[in-house]
Amino acid sequence: MPLVLVVDDVRNLAEQYAYDLKRIGGYATRVATSGKEALDILSMEDVDCLILDLEMPGIDGFEVLRKIKKDGFHVPVIVYTGTGNYERCVQAIKLGAHSFIDKAESMERVSHEVGNAIERWRLQAEVQTLRRDAGVESALIGGSEAMRALDEQIARVAPVPSGVLIVGDSGTGKELVAHELHRRSPRASGPFIAINSASLPDTLIESELFGHERGAFTGANRTHHGAFERASGGTLFLDEIGELPAAVQAKLLRVLEQGEVTRLGAERSVKVDARVIAATHRDLEADVASGRFREDLFYRLNVHIVRVPPLRDRVSDIPELANHFLSATCTRFCVRRKRFDRAALDALMGYDWRRNNVRELRNIVERMVIATDGPTIGLDVVPAEIKGNVPVKRAKAQTFRDRKSEAERQIVAAALEHNEWNITRTAADLGLADHASLLKIMRRLGIKAR
Repeated sequence: MPLVLVVDDVRNLAEQYAYDLKRIGGYATRVATSGKEALDILSMEDVDCLILDLEMPGIDGFEVLRKIKKDGFHVPVIVYTGTGNYERCVQAIKLGAHSFIDKAESMERVSHEVGNAIERWRLQAEVQTLRRDAGVESALIGGSEAMRALDEQIARVAPVPSGVLIVGDSGTGKELVAHELHRRSPRASGPFIAINSASLPDTLIESELFGHERGAFTGANRTHHGAFERASGGTLFLDEIGELPAAVQAKLLRVLEQGEVTRLGAERSVKVDARVIAATHRDLEADVASGRFREDLFYRLNVHIVRVPPLRDRVSDIPELANHFLSATCTRFCVRRKRFDRAALDALMGYDWRRNNVRELRNIVERMVIATDGPTIGLDVVPAEIKGNVPVKRAKAQTFRDRKSEAERQIVAAALEHNEWNITRTAADLGLADHASLLKIMRRLGIKAR
């Protein structure tokens, strides 16, 4: 049942509004008779809609709106007025209010307006999630030191026309990094073509990369434009580059050096203009030393190297990632939004995601959503292998500064989740002076308020 908070310094009026909203709209309601009391309630409870009087002594409605925006409270606000001064209502809209109503309006209309505000707020959140999942917004989630370093790498390399080699463990999101490099590059309006070198049989990979002419081999009943031609003017992403057979490696090197491809069965070459981004989870230097990978191709590909951190090196990002996957999964399966309890998140943060990193976390969250009937995902549905709490092993290459920042983020993230992202309670839990001190720390650590 949605919770509506009615804020008015005239208690009788606020209580009458709350009663009528409960009677007509079926809403749960709370009353606050000052701006300070309203902000305190917002910091302690999940309010779905706020009805706010603008004219109050002390902290008035305008200051409440400013505080809501500054402190990151996510709630639609409907302002109401008994003075008929609609210019002040428009000013409130500019400060972030959803809409305004007159105190003389019928309660049926007020109830309808509350329902519209809650529904529109919900749809906006779903659209944001879907846009991010579709790649319209960056899907590289997390504000840990490791992810901030990755973002800096991407920002430096994206505008450069040279090739890029993305390295990282399986499931860390190397293709997402490639998409982000393309999105931030001057070629963003061009095509992004992705080829997984490990998924194609040797008999087809040359045709897929370089194309073929009609009649080039049995079954070639039409001309096929290869990935290099289709990516011309944009970006070609070659995933698992280390799995390419030796013969294809030689042809790939020639294309990279000459900027042209020759389709199978063709006599003439075709000019191509595609930026190549390659990725691998293998140790290519070791493969070069063993003769499995061409040294000249390796040095042609690794002009710029972008390293994607494993999940075990950014444990403090797990709550944000898990909640992102939770929201996306609930939206995809058309189920009511669920939440993790503290024990479930602690188990996720205590596990070593070495096998498949972020991809494994996403799959585990989906399993937990399916296994949960109620609104809260608890420890009882956490898979047995996760509940083992395998100690998280971090790379030795991390600096003291990196480890200190990561440890701070884990402490703050765990406290926020424990207090359901209530800033005031979390600040008290951590022994901080006030919620402003916590918000300052969160900004420094790259943790965004919900």
